[in-house]
Amino acid sequence: MNPRLSFRQDGTFTIVQFTDIHWTEGSEPDQKSRKLMEDVLDAEQPDLVFYTGDTIFSKDCPDPHRSARQAVEPALQRNRPWAVVFGNHDTEHGITRRELMDTFRELPHCLSLPGPEDITGVGNFVLEVSSARSEQIAALLYGIDSGSYSPVDNVPGYDWIRQDQIQWYRRQSAAYTAANGSPLPALAFFHIPLPEYAEMWAAAGCSGTRGEPECAPKINSGMFTAFAEMGDVMGTFVGHDHLNDYMGEWYGIRLCYGRASGYNTYGRDDFPRGARVIRLHEGERRFDTWLRLDGGAVVREQETN
Repeated sequence: MNPRLSFRQDGTFTIVQFTDIHWTEGSEPDQKSRKLMEDVLDAEQPDLVFYTGDTIFSKDCPDPHRSARQAVEPALQRNRPWAVVFGNHDTEHGITRRELMDTFRELPHCLSLPGPEDITGVGNFVLEVSSARSEQIAALLYGIDSGSYSPVDNVPGYDWIRQDQIQWYRRQSAAYTAANGSPLPALAFFHIPLPEYAEMWAAAGCSGTRGEPECAPKINSGMFTAFAEMGDVMGTFVGHDHLNDYMGEWYGIRLCYGRASGYNTYGRDDFPRGARVIRLHEGERRFDTWLRLDGGAVVREQETN
């Protein structure tokens, strides 16, 4: 049986976000990624591990199922609950999203769900975090499949979260709000950044690094609007752009990049791989977040643009 998520007795709940691991077949770069993940998990002892896409690079995986199992072994070996959403490289070759989700769900402590079959994508789900003192739900964690590449011939670039997914989120949020009497503190995890990330950076006030342009979809489908109107999501966490780790507040919601975790893909020598750590506080609409880098350095404050 998979574990139930709950706040600790001290009122905290800690998440480690790994993103863009790009695992292939256990090569030397993969082993460096593995060591990084092991070190971060041992240092932070999280309550949940969240993989935000491109966990494997399926084009270079002789056996994507085996690669998927290898990529999450650090969490498995430490008996940590974990969840995953998909990126654009996870299922490009040799495996479908449904097949990859099935492989992940066969593993211990996987909390991801395929999600409703009648909406776009695989891996649209909600995780509940219970109070430390009761069975009452105290926070929500949304996983959303942000897709792969544009489905429209004359629109270049990457996919966008579709209207049926947004309506699904609205229904989930409304139901939890009605049951609770007010919006629950919530976070959302997906792979491809929303267009609002670029708007936020351009307006200044973000902290962290923008080492490359945001590869957001050309179409703004309204996911951020839904978050703002429903009032539960306090922060979003994405990957996709390996040289970006910035975050900022945009109309009351903190938009955050993770820190790229994988060595089997592009990077920069002066931009160490790492992970983002997120800490929720029960009964409060806030979270703390910091970076833990390969080698053990912890980055709590970053330069503001």
